[in-house]
Amino acid sequence: MCGIAGFIGAGELGVLHRMIDALAHRGPDGEGVWIEQNSRVFLGHRRLSILDIAAGSQPMTTIDEQLVVIFNGEIYNHAELRVQLETRGHRFKTDHSDTEVLLYGYREWGPSVLEKLNGMWSLAIYDRLKSELFLSRDRFGKKPLFYYSDDCNFVFASELSALRIHPEVPQTVDLEALQKYFAYGFIPAPRTMFNRVKKLPAGHWMKVPVRGLRGEIRKYWEFELDPFDRIPKNPELAWGEELVQRLDEAVRCRLQADVPVGVFLSGGIDSTTIATLAARHHPSIETFSIGFEEKSFDEREFARLAAETAKTRHHQEVLSPERYLEWALTTARKLDEVMGDSSILPTALVSKLARQHVTVALSGDGSDELFAGYDPFRALKPARVYSAVAAGKVNRAIRSVAERLPVSHANMSLDFKLKRILRGLSYPEQYWLPAWMGPLDPREIGQLFGSEPDPEQLYSEAIAAWNHPSAKNDVDRTIQFYVRLYLQDDILVKTDRASMMHRLEARCPFLDIHVVDFARRIPSRYKLRGGVTKFILKEAVRGLIPDRVIDRPKKGFGIPIGRWFKTGQLTLDSSSALKELDWSWVNRRLADHRAGRRDDRGMLWCAWLLQNSPVLG
Repeated sequence: MCGIAGFIGAGELGVLHRMIDALAHRGPDGEGVWIEQNSRVFLGHRRLSILDIAAGSQPMTTIDEQLVVIFNGEIYNHAELRVQLETRGHRFKTDHSDTEVLLYGYREWGPSVLEKLNGMWSLAIYDRLKSELFLSRDRFGKKPLFYYSDDCNFVFASELSALRIHPEVPQTVDLEALQKYFAYGFIPAPRTMFNRVKKLPAGHWMKVPVRGLRGEIRKYWEFELDPFDRIPKNPELAWGEELVQRLDEAVRCRLQADVPVGVFLSGGIDSTTIATLAARHHPSIETFSIGFEEKSFDEREFARLAAETAKTRHHQEVLSPERYLEWALTTARKLDEVMGDSSILPTALVSKLARQHVTVALSGDGSDELFAGYDPFRALKPARVYSAVAAGKVNRAIRSVAERLPVSHANMSLDFKLKRILRGLSYPEQYWLPAWMGPLDPREIGQLFGSEPDPEQLYSEAIAAWNHPSAKNDVDRTIQFYVRLYLQDDILVKTDRASMMHRLEARCPFLDIHVVDFARRIPSRYKLRGGVTKFILKEAVRGLIPDRVIDRPKKGFGIPIGRWFKTGQLTLDSSSALKELDWSWVNRRLADHRAGRRDDRGMLWCAWLLQNSPVLG
């Protein structure tokens, strides 16, 4: 796990060094650069040593030095690919480096090598013979890759803070991206906070010729639902057994490392399953969890139960009120591009705790998206019924009454969920999910920015996911939204930034390609059944993990930010350098929040992050 950066065109060695210095937290164990002055190609790398510690330094070249690679990630099937490449005549310098497999895999198969990889990555390979730079991100975008391009320069990096060190990269804020930030709580790829600066989307590759710098971008993979035509006699048993087998293999291969490995353990079904399977292969596996003094957010009881059942060496830490503000500021100032998922705070804290004992941690990310695990899945059916009988004026009247309900800042309180559902049902079905989940709706965004945006443009990514041709029903459409949008641009961003700011590598067994290929073929009626979310997964692991963990209500990794703003532990400046927003409107909403007239936790948190962002500072 590492940080990468580079450029073609204007710039000198000192610029490259400053760029990779900004990525030191992603790679504290070493750095390297590679330069071809005639072509003005500069490549830099920061390393967190995980595999082949002695011989895996980067930038790495083929023996003939035609190809050069810098790589951030892990390839879990590198040993099998190495054998295939050796039988085709390729000779390796290293003993078991997955980086070198990428080099000779690209030489043998070109861009098609990406289809053979099981892992996570952002990479750049320079072909000196073709004078061409090849870049790629993994299928789900677990590893970040930002870039900027014009007629004379191409610049890329693992983080915005490193990219913006290059003097040719623009510094102006993208107004539409900022509006999407308040619509979703994150900025969907390929946009970023800055004009003309982009993210390479997940499942894509890019070629950039040194002459002309006109990049070609292609999609090599996308998530599609493809349900089995034939249903086995006992699908819960047959599919459940295969699912556990695939998960077990995914966990086993993610335990490979030349450094200590542990597991994030919240006490939910996903992390408990991962920890239990990991303990099969690693009897002394260590697990890590975070607790809160506020009971509605605290999961320590279930984390302890899971650890005792799996017989792991468990560590936990409590985020007390006295540490709230200090930890929030510390995390915000390390966050790089803003993203409004407040669970970044406990994720960063559990990463810090884990790093005191291990260098790699497995997480349960991806399960809720693949197996219909979120609360909005259960809201789909009643939403259909409600929208058919309570449209227009009736909905507005009901929503007006609901807005008068007393505000509770407990985790996923009834009034919070009810008000969000009714807000979403004020809009067409394609807008339901972002309107349910986002900090603000289009009308409110218009008030914040001074002019109301076009909802179709504001929610364009959500509409595309909802209308994906492989989705045949509302559950399918919601899975597409969560996998293609929320997972890539929220969940995996959160986990990557939180872990890497503490020099920890996070791995996601549920996103193993063999697990995903199986999960996407299970019909949605076996994922959401009788109002039970993740039905097939729960049946699959029953007997493997405690029933109390399986049958407990979903809590989520939330934090009490609503209460923090109400009590003044978190506050906002009366003005901000970011003039695109009407800060007087924000502060009026803050006053209403403190008076208990509304719950604006999501919007206030997004605004607070903007004011404390190092990238915008």
